[in-house]
Amino acid sequence: MRISLLSSGSKANCTFVEAGGVRFLIDCGLSGKQTELRLNELGVDPTTIEFIVISHEHSDHIRGVGTFSRKHKIPVFVNEATKKYLPKSYAFETFVTGDEIPFGSTGKIKTVSIPHDAVDPVGFTVKANGLKLGHVTDIGRSTSLVKKELMGCHAIVLESNHDPNMLLDCGYPWELKARIQSTHGHLSNEACGGLLFDVLNSDLQAVFLAHLSENSNTESKALETVRRYIPEGLHLQCGSVGASTGIFSVS
Repeated sequence: MRISLLSSGSKANCTFVEAGGVRFLIDCGLSGKQTELRLNELGVDPTTIEFIVISHEHSDHIRGVGTFSRKHKIPVFVNEATKKYLPKSYAFETFVTGDEIPFGSTGKIKTVSIPHDAVDPVGFTVKANGLKLGHVTDIGRSTSLVKKELMGCHAIVLESNHDPNMLLDCGYPWELKARIQSTHGHLSNEACGGLLFDVLNSDLQAVFLAHLSENSNTESKALETVRRYIPEGLHLQCGSVGASTGIFSVS
């Protein structure tokens, strides 16, 4: 299994995954052109992407999906409620939240309901060839369902959005600060670390911190906070909007 956060943050989110010999994207919040550019920088031909799965309708997750899917004739998997907000795409395949999406010969993507201020937001777990990836980039709070589904992962992409003190001190309007802190907003660094601690297992090889706020967080704060909750030696890396993380291989 291979993973790269092509972009992750408040402006654009897009993750490349290769599992069971199949290449796909989770969300496509970069422009179509930037999605192509960052894939090419990784040595991944954009025409080899077989499908896109969408977590929710916020623009930083869907901005480029229409352009990229139409240009390369790539189907888009999305639930019915979220589909209504997506731009015209090559083809839609709808799922019911909680369903599994089969791919390749043995691969499965489990769609997981999560608390966030969107119409029907989902996280994902990806299983193929005995490996498991958890991917939850926008979530207001930990839930028993999310913990259950993240158990046994070999790699996890998890939101670590803000530092609470920086959030209170930043220039956001109070309404936005309240939304971010709410149970349907975004995880703080501490909450991210706590959720990771709850789902730690001996097979976990890598954690990628996603959706860091540019105004109420820093990479150093996120890494320092989350590192306290996980074992030394576990690969820990922040995604960013400015560049991809490079490809990490899970075996």
